Amino acid sequence: MAPQRITFPGHDGGLLAARLDMPEGPHLATALFAHCFTCGKDIPAARRIAARLAGMGIAVLRFDFTGLGHSQGEFANTSFTSNVDDLIAASRFLEGRGMAPALLIGHSLGGAAVLKTAPQLPQVKAVATIGAPFDPGHVTHNFADALPRIRAEGAAEVSLGGRPFRIGKAFVEDVSEVALAPAIAGMKAALLVLHAPTDAIVGIDNASQIFLAAKHPKSFVTLDGADHLVTRARDAEYAAGVIATWAGRYLPLAPPAPPPGAPEGVLRVSEADAEGFLQDINSGPHHHVLADEPHAYGGTNKGMSPYGFLSAGLGACTSMTIRMYARRKGWPLAHVSVDVCHDKVHAQDAETRSGDKIDTWRRRIRLTGDLSAEQRQRLLEIADKCPVHRTLERSSEVVTELVD
Repeated sequence: MAPQRITFPGHDGGLLAARLDMPEGPHLATALFAHCFTCGKDIPAARRIAARLAGMGIAVLRFDFTGLGHSQGEFANTSFTSNVDDLIAASRFLEGRGMAPALLIGHSLGGAAVLKTAPQLPQVKAVATIGAPFDPGHVTHNFADALPRIRAEGAAEVSLGGRPFRIGKAFVEDVSEVALAPAIAGMKAALLVLHAPTDAIVGIDNASQIFLAAKHPKSFVTLDGADHLVTRARDAEYAAGVIATWAGRYLPLAPPAPPPGAPEGVLRVSEADAEGFLQDINSGPHHHVLADEPHAYGGTNKGMSPYGFLSAGLGACTSMTIRMYARRKGWPLAHVSVDVCHDKVHAQDAETRSGDKIDTWRRRIRLTGDLSAEQRQRLLEIADKCPVHRTLERSSEVVTELVD
């Protein structure tokens, strides 16, 4: 689903520009994302992380802080405190829509901002930071040569990332006086710290200080090879996956009731990458997997192919069916494994017409345990009663082989 463009009043009444990434399937929770210093809501890392979380059922609001991007106001008149106030305003806006955020995510200085904000938002159950500084004053290192001029003249224009910004004296003084340790220690929410060991902008020691200042529950995950802005797609996707999986332990992800006629609920497949074939597959609130194609067929190989999922369904159903029968009979079956082979490639097959060609799946079943020859033969016969097998054989041939 395309992100919704919205605006809401910031800390000073000026309108802040935002994007709301909503899940295409059930909406299970809401997150609020705070971007890095002088960045914006549309920085690649923010877009990718929001999209991946939305694919997992978590709505994400990301917005431009006052004076940045498409938001109103003068950046020179903002401060770290005003960023915190903007986050509180964003939370109130979401509450007004019945979507109070339970998860805060902050990148770089935005990470410091969510750590400062979290104790003021009692509904927040989890906080995740990415490359966050323990001392927000660390950000002034980016324009250290301009600090004397800012203090003397009240403001000065600096170049950050090749773009001009006017930094005010109030910002420098405010960010230099912020102490995060009390806020971190006073948080009632679970904390996840993500940081790259080779971050050249905010050193890894900041992650250690944040982690040590926090009370349990807290977790740390290293973003090996990532840069400070998490510019590579694979790093942003990894961070999003870790955040979503971790947050599931702390957020009330209540599943919606399944629709009539679908006792297991609706399995939803949503395209994750329009340039390739990556797909998000959600089956209810607790099961998320990826489907993809191999590199050789234009994919990124981050998940099984569609035929791979068919084979997985056949193998899993076969193993479960054998186990249920052996358990009911009280037979000494110690372990079951099923190898499944299928000779088609989805990306290749989709471009050709197969006509009436019959698909062939080959199963190799291994049964471990003190089973008699008669028991092993009976379990082999039971494998053919697997429901997925029966579904496939209506138009396909399933060849089964028992392996010692």
